[in-house]
Amino acid sequence: MAQTNNSSNKLTNLELSIQISLSGLSFCILQRDSNTITKLEHKSFHKNLNPLEVLDYLKNLFITEQDLNNEFQKVFVIHDNDLCAQVPKELFNEEHLADYLKFNSKILKSDFITYDSIEENNSINIYVPYININNFIYDKFGSFTFKHVSTILIESILKTEKNGNGLKVYVNVNKNHFEIIVIENGTLKLYNTSKYLSKEDFIYYILFTTEQLNLDPEAFDLIFLGDVEKGNALYNIAYKYIRNISFGSDLHTFDFSNQKSANHSNYTLLKSL
Repeated sequence: MAQTNNSSNKLTNLELSIQISLSGLSFCILQRDSNTITKLEHKSFHKNLNPLEVLDYLKNLFITEQDLNNEFQKVFVIHDNDLCAQVPKELFNEEHLADYLKFNSKILKSDFITYDSIEENNSINIYVPYININNFIYDKFGSFTFKHVSTILIESILKTEKNGNGLKVYVNVNKNHFEIIVIENGTLKLYNTSKYLSKEDFIYYILFTTEQLNLDPEAFDLIFLGDVEKGNALYNIAYKYIRNISFGSDLHTFDFSNQKSANHSNYTLLKSL
C-alpha cells in the first residue's frame, strides 16, 4: 500500500518524484509555491539491468546530480514493472497477495508484495515494488510515498474520462515497453503492459489487444502518452492501421524553468506530483 510522507515540517517547498524501471529511470523536481518544474531528467540504460544494478546506478546519480541532495518536503517513488494485477475491492483478501500475481507474473517466494487502492473504480492494485530502492530512499529521506506506475495511470485516466463517452485506448509509451488502458464510457475495460523490440511488435500488441475486445480500428480513439511523437516510427505504423490518433493534452498545469518536452511526455512522473 502507498506509504505516506510525514515530513511536512521541513522548511522547503521542493518535491521530488523518481520513476524506476529496469530499462531506465526518470526524476523531476517541483517547486510547489511557484508550480514550476525546476528539473526533469531521464536516464536510459544501455540494457535492462537487474534491481541491484539499478540501485547502484541510483546511488551514483545522487552523487553526480547535486539537485537530488536538496531538502524535499515530499518524496515520491514510482515502481515501473509488469508485476501487478488489479482486482475488485470486494474480492480482495490481503492474506492472498501472491495468489493474485502468480498466474500472470513470475514472482519469487522472497518477493515483497504490496498494494495500492484505486478509489476511482473501487479496485485494488497488487504489485511487487523494488524493495531495495524503497529501502535506499527511506535511508536517504525518511518516510515517503510510493505507488505502482499502473496505479497512477489508471487513477489519472479514469479522472480524465469520468464523464467521457465512447471507446478510448490510451497507450503510454516507454523504452521497450508500453502500457495500454482501454476505457469505455468512463469505465476501465482493460489494463495491460507489453514489451516490444520493434515498431512491428508495438503495433502487433496494440492490434491484438483491441481485437480481443472486438474493437474496430476505424471506430475507437487511440491516445498516445509518453515517449512518442508525431512522425516517428511508432506513430507512423500506428497511423497506418488505426484511423483516429491523438496525443494527451491539458494533462498538467506546471510551468517549466527550462524548455519542456511535449505535453504528453513524462505522464506518470508529472501526475505523481
